[in-house]
Amino acid sequence: PFLGGGFGHFYNYAPVKIEYAIDRFTMEAKRQLDVLDKQLARGRYVAGEEYTIADMAVWPWYGNVVLGNVYNAAEFLDAGSYKNVLRWAQDVGNRPAVKRGRIVNRTNGPLNEQLHERHDARDFDTQTEDKRQA
Repeated sequence: PFLGGGFGHFYNYAPVKIEYAIDRFTMEAKRQLDVLDKQLARGRYVAGEEYTIADMAVWPWYGNVVLGNVYNAAEFLDAGSYKNVLRWAQDVGNRPAVKRGRIVNRTNGPLNEQLHERHDARDFDTQTEDKRQA
């Protein structure tokens, strides 16, 4: 809740920018990025050398933030200073299954990266919006 519900809301979505709230959640997001960075200094992934559910749960939030994919906040958070988080985010983001998963239910961006509904594994090959609109 600190990164998405707190930081993301007050930094990016709130109709009124409240400096105290932005500062409060920014400091907590940076503290958590620091903890994650130190953990990732010990191993390739969050729980060690193997990719696990921990990476799957953490990457959509922290990985996307440091890669600049959400909130438009990577520079504001100085994401580049968290070298281990950045390495991990790029590594996980380049996994074929992660790339495929990121297009499911997506309704914006390039048409070949939009799969509005997925009911079968073949949908990745036949139902992306570029193919549906062709």
